[in-house]
Amino acid sequence: MLVSGLMDFIEKARIMDGPRINRALARLSSEIVEENHGAGDLFLVGIRRRGVPLAERMADKIADLEGSRPPVGVLDITLYRDDLSTVGAKPVVNRTELPGDIENRNIVLIDDVLYTGRTIRAALDQLIDYGRPRRVQLAVLIDRGKEHRELPIQADYIGKLVPTKRSEIIKVMLQDFDEEEGVVIVELPSESA
Repeated sequence: MLVSGLMDFIEKARIMDGPRINRALARLSSEIVEENHGAGDLFLVGIRRRGVPLAERMADKIADLEGSRPPVGVLDITLYRDDLSTVGAKPVVNRTELPGDIENRNIVLIDDVLYTGRTIRAALDQLIDYGRPRRVQLAVLIDRGKEHRELPIQADYIGKLVPTKRSEIIKVMLQDFDEEEGVVIVELPSESA
């Protein structure tokens, strides 16, 4: 089956649907509140693109648990990437928005997929340019496994661990950007000899 928006990719497995994503985010939110002894000093920061709506949803779930919604910031790591030269001559840069001071706050970076760790490294570099948080934690919807890691980075909170091959791609689809909610594993069709 071809995946919409990924014309040349074949869907190998559908690992999450909308309700499963919602349950994973509820569990992650609860774990974050438990680990941080409430939401008092929490500051959620979504990594653009799909980390942002995930952070917003988690902030809503934390508000349901704690009665107050933690602030949500947005990081655009484009200029902090170590592969910027491969992105193109004129990369599209969006704004980073951190509503408030991050100094001495408990920051939870949120992204959709943890793969090599390079995106998180870039996010940490940018975050530190804005101040010195008390603690930085990482929450991801999908962790592709340590065997793909190129940097010593691991998630504190994981929605689902999905070991994959290098040839596979995890596609997180959210209503905010896509026409559906779900997580699929896709792969390029193998060329016949």
